[in-house]
Amino acid sequence: MGISDLADGLTRRIDGLGSSVSESLFEPVIRLGVTGLSRAGKTVFITSLVANLLDRGKMPALTGQSRIRAAFLQPQPDDTLPRFAYESHLADLTGQDPQWPEGTGAVSQLRLSFRVAPSGMLAGMRGMRTVHLDIVDYPGEWLLDLGLMEKSYRQWADEAFNRLAMRGGEAYLALARQTDPDQRHDEPVADALARSFTQYLQAAKAAGFSDCSPGRFLLPGEKAGSPALTFAPLPPAEAPRGSLAREMERRYDAYKREIVRPFFRDHFARIDRQVVLVDVLSAIHAGPAALEDLRQTMADILGAFRPGRASWLTSLIGGHRVERILFAATKADHLHHSQHARLSQIMQALLREAKDRADFAGAKTQALAIAALRATTEAEIPQGDNMLPAVRGRLPDGRNVALYPGELPEDPAQLLSAARRGREDWLAGDYSIMNFAPAPLALRPGDGPPHIRLDRAAEFLLGDRL
Repeated sequence: MGISDLADGLTRRIDGLGSSVSESLFEPVIRLGVTGLSRAGKTVFITSLVANLLDRGKMPALTGQSRIRAAFLQPQPDDTLPRFAYESHLADLTGQDPQWPEGTGAVSQLRLSFRVAPSGMLAGMRGMRTVHLDIVDYPGEWLLDLGLMEKSYRQWADEAFNRLAMRGGEAYLALARQTDPDQRHDEPVADALARSFTQYLQAAKAAGFSDCSPGRFLLPGEKAGSPALTFAPLPPAEAPRGSLAREMERRYDAYKREIVRPFFRDHFARIDRQVVLVDVLSAIHAGPAALEDLRQTMADILGAFRPGRASWLTSLIGGHRVERILFAATKADHLHHSQHARLSQIMQALLREAKDRADFAGAKTQALAIAALRATTEAEIPQGDNMLPAVRGRLPDGRNVALYPGELPEDPAQLLSAARRGREDWLAGDYSIMNFAPAPLALRPGDGPPHIRLDRAAEFLLGDRL
């Protein structure tokens, strides 16, 4: 770390201290980070959360809602960030032909402000106060890059090669093996390797795997085509000066320095509360290998917050600490309510190590099975003399179907142990999911969109500050 880095860090801490004093004395701000891997439902979560905080008729578990006299949207506080497109996303979800909104493609922010009545014995002596909720949304693919920051190019490349054969990466393996890493760097060769590796990552993501890093290869944004995104793993080599291997390593280091580090420095430095959304059901449906990959990926990501050591992220955020972390298993509406407790237990077991670290560091944590927007109703399907608990919903093509997704085990170890041992499929049964479309809504005045336990999530994240 150079003098410029130290000066930059000191300046940010002084600015942060001034902002904290101002906020605590006048209008406190809750900064909520919404993270999660692809398909976990970040955009839907934020849209439904905001809609249900504006119209709180379906939020009974949010105990502070009785003190909220008004809730309104304001311009986001950071003039350099785009505003989260709440209105257009809500229109997608609640129109005559509702559709899921487009996923997150860039960082965005939204500020929701509350006018809150005082409480307690001295409530009559105090006036109304304003509390701001700043929500920061960013692509889940970029979250994967947390795991790269403390890995060298060689460590990352070796891990990538170990996964290639198991994830359908034969085409890239063949290209890498016929390429001499010690040859002089040639840009067309580097570009061909990067494109082939990107195609492999896209295929692995489509197959249900979670750790498809580097994340910007999947969502490059304005960095597409830059040298920092034109590298790929190569076998071990001498890597002399000017060689292809040396240039790949240099670009990998530039990717971490110029893209990953500034992103987390600028957007993580003042997070107070954190939501980690996880699509556990899709991983279970994809099989043991995908579930184990999800477990390892989440452990790597959340390991950056581990107590007792000076990680790179700790050096960026200084003494600031995330106070509360919600681990949310999404798409609970794909299961009958009788299965929700088991889904929560699987979520807790999946993230046990990361949750224990957060608890030890002093953060309050909670795991919930939620559906930010309920797209199904419950039903029963006859099977012989029995009735199976099912869910009914609308498919993207307009058909209404009822689905029995299978019964999750009472003991999460039945899934996690099979995943750790590298089983190719589940021995106890098959687990199915459907890609349900949003259901047409007819909302009463004062009601937000239907959900499952979004009010409990909001209570945990915000209730103590309202």
